[in-house]
Amino acid sequence: MTTVTADSAKKSNNLFLTLVRFRELSIIIFIVLLMILVTIRTPAFLTVDNFRDILLNISILVIVALAQTMVIITRGIDLSVSAMIGLVAMMVAFVVVAIPGMSPLVAVGLGMVLGMFLGSVNGFLVTVGGVPPIIATLGTLSIFRGMVFVFSGGQWVNSYEMPAAFRALAKGSPLGIPNIILVAALVAVLVFLFLNYTRPGRDIYAVGSNPEAAKVSGVNVDRTTFMVYVISGLLCGLAAVLWASRFESAQTNTALGFELQSVAASVVGGVNIFGGSGSVLGVVLGAFLLGTIDNALTLVRISPFWQLAVQGVLILTAVLVDSAILRRLQRLGGGS
Repeated sequence: MTTVTADSAKKSNNLFLTLVRFRELSIIIFIVLLMILVTIRTPAFLTVDNFRDILLNISILVIVALAQTMVIITRGIDLSVSAMIGLVAMMVAFVVVAIPGMSPLVAVGLGMVLGMFLGSVNGFLVTVGGVPPIIATLGTLSIFRGMVFVFSGGQWVNSYEMPAAFRALAKGSPLGIPNIILVAALVAVLVFLFLNYTRPGRDIYAVGSNPEAAKVSGVNVDRTTFMVYVISGLLCGLAAVLWASRFESAQTNTALGFELQSVAASVVGGVNIFGGSGSVLGVVLGAFLLGTIDNALTLVRISPFWQLAVQGVLILTAVLVDSAILRRLQRLGGGS
C-alpha cells in the first residue's frame, strides 16, 4: 500500500513538473477553448480579417510587454511605460511635423534614443538612488505624464499635420503584412535570442532568481538592473513612434493605462511576478489572449468596461497560480 501511494505521489509530482515546464501549453489550450466558444456565439470571429485586427491591436502591447517582462524577471516593475510612450510619441510627433522631410527611420531612431534616456532615469533611481522599483516608476509615471502637457502646451498633433511617409510607417504593408506586426515579431525574436543566448540575458534571470547568489558568482547586479530599465525605455520609445504612426496622432492621453496591460500580458504569459522566470513565447501568448478577449467582448457587444475587469482577474489568477507553484516547488525541493 505504501509503495502504491509513493508511486502515485511520484507520478503526480512528475505531472506537476511537466505542466510547470510547459506552461505555455495551458495558455494555448485556454485560447483555443475561448475561440471555440466565441465562434459558436459569433461566427464572424473566426475570419482572417478579424485575426489580422487582433494582431494589429496587440503588436504594440507585445513590444511593451517584452520590455516589462525583462524588468519583472529582475524582481522589478516599470509602471512608467505608458507615460514614456505618451511623452516620446508627443516629442517625436512635434519633430516630424516641424521637419516634414525627415525619414521615418530617423524618427524611429529618435524615439528609441529618447526612450533610452527616460529608461535610464528609472534605472538611476533604482540602482543608484536605492528607490524601490514600484515607487521609482510610479513617481516617474507622474513626472513623464506631466511633461507631456508641459511639452505640448495641452495641444494635440493631428493626422493632417503628419507627413504621409510617417503615417505609413506602421500601417504600410510592402510584404503583404502590416509593418507594425513585422516589427513586433522581430522584437520578439531579438528579445528571445538576447535572453537565451547572451551573457547579459542570462544575467537577468540570475539576478531575478537570487540577487545575492548572482553577485557572488560575478554578476554585476546594479549594472544588469540598470540595463533592463534602459532596454525598457528603448522599446517603449519604439512603441511610441509606432503608436503615433498607427493612430496618426499624438495626444496628451496617449497610452493612458497601458502599464496595466503590459503587466497583465507578462504575468498571464507565465512571467513570475516574484522574478527569476518567464519566456518570450509565454508573453506573446499572454498578449494574444488579452487581445482575443478584448476582440471577443467587442463582437458579442459586451461593455468595454469589462475589459479592465477581465485583465484584473487574469492578473490576480496568474499571481495566485505562481504562488501555488512556488510553494509546491519548495515542498518538492524539501523532499516532502
